[in-house]
Amino acid sequence: MGSKTILFEKHNEAGARIIDFGGWDMPLHYGSQKQEHQAVRQNAGVFDVSHMTIIDLSGEYVRAFLQYLVANDVAKLQDFGKALYSVMLNADGGVIDDLIIYFISDNNYRLVVNAATRDKDLAWIKNQAKSFNVIVNERDELAMIAVQGPNARQLAVDSIAVEHRDAVLALRPFYSLKAGNMFIARTGYTGEDGWELCMPAAEALEVWDQLISRGVAPCGLGARDTLRLEAAMNLYGADMDESVSPLESGLNWTISWEPIERDFIGRAALEKLRNSPDRRRFVGLLLQDKGVLRNHQKVVVQGIGEGEITSGGFSPSIGRSIALARLPAGDYDRATVEIRGKLLKVRIVKTPFVRNGKIKIDIEG
Repeated sequence: MGSKTILFEKHNEAGARIIDFGGWDMPLHYGSQKQEHQAVRQNAGVFDVSHMTIIDLSGEYVRAFLQYLVANDVAKLQDFGKALYSVMLNADGGVIDDLIIYFISDNNYRLVVNAATRDKDLAWIKNQAKSFNVIVNERDELAMIAVQGPNARQLAVDSIAVEHRDAVLALRPFYSLKAGNMFIARTGYTGEDGWELCMPAAEALEVWDQLISRGVAPCGLGARDTLRLEAAMNLYGADMDESVSPLESGLNWTISWEPIERDFIGRAALEKLRNSPDRRRFVGLLLQDKGVLRNHQKVVVQGIGEGEITSGGFSPSIGRSIALARLPAGDYDRATVEIRGKLLKVRIVKTPFVRNGKIKIDIEG
């Protein structure tokens, strides 16, 4: 038996199929993964993401600490409430985890890191924080609910105290604010608009029921995975891990090279790989033959070499199989994937595949 969120019994009552995910008993789906996926693309869905790890950092030197801890530049956070996506690296430039940083005040920041990496993340952060006198506080008394989709904010706003609704509705993408007992961020992991609502665990039960009563579909990890794949959002442990550089994981944009004097953990290793002609590509694939692309399938680039699918599956929005893959360096736009002893054709496409309900790739190109 794994750990359970405050909403576990709600999932059971709704008939969810429960699976182990990073040591947590979580809903995979509530009957139809495809219907849950389409609900988020077309209307609104709600996810229990209370298994995620919330960490508050505080101290006089917390900003300097974060400048050292992560590859992105925390100096970009000029407005209170602004959020920043980044990666936390080891000395070899491998990805310990990806995370979101929220700027709460000059001496206070909030991190949200992955559930499966909780123990190692906390140990790493606490160890690095010692020399900066930063206080590291895990907020395991909090729950988090993600409501996502084109109608998500309109359907969820009644769950927010009346006096805060105007401010929350005015919240810009990748910004956050405190609304009573809630911490609300206009962020997500689906490629759709919406909010992530953080609150004392006991309050999550009522919020969950309110959202369901307003027609927001409960969604499990299955739909969350197909949605994030269509949006080309990386999954830790699949598309990246401690053995892989963000430069070979499609995360170049999360690295701030300026100012050059900022010496974040892993920078020296990244500098060596940055201009290497052998640096592997991280690309999107669209299957042109019949079949399904899956994690770890071999990708063959004729005359160049081999790579591997890191995340693959069927796209409900496109009606075709898609994947993210790490491939050999080179200039090419076609490849084949080995599936059951056959080499099936794939085309390399620019990601995301789907964003804000719209297909972003040329399916027939």
